[in-house]
Amino acid sequence: MTTPGGRRPTRWWEEETGAAAADFAMVTPMLVLVFLAVMQLGFALHVRNTVISCAAEGARYGARAGASPADGAARTRELVGRSIDGRYARNVRAGESTTADGTRVVVVEVDAPLPAVGPLSVGTVHVRGRAYAEDQ
Repeated sequence: MTTPGGRRPTRWWEEETGAAAADFAMVTPMLVLVFLAVMQLGFALHVRNTVISCAAEGARYGARAGASPADGAARTRELVGRSIDGRYARNVRAGESTTADGTRVVVVEVDAPLPAVGPLSVGTVHVRGRAYAEDQ
């Protein structure tokens, strides 16, 4: 079948020649941004979970018989410094509190920077680790 001018009509897939390059150029930057956002979210969650784990371990260390909450804070700083980086362990506090029935609990609190873009931070994450004191 031909047109009155002697040309055959074009098919729909023949009219889109070169569209793959344009599609690639438009979609690739969006995919790269989504990939980087997922990676950054994973990094932020890794930092948060690691600091939580180190605070809990520091509280258990400070709650041992013969140890003090200050020992737990020092242990938390050491663990965070070895696990991630020392700058995440700059603000570590430890103390004792009591529960409603009078049981002593060692509490280790950490305020760590929350990474937003790579290692750059925009805020802080506050975590707390608790453990029952063994010498009661």
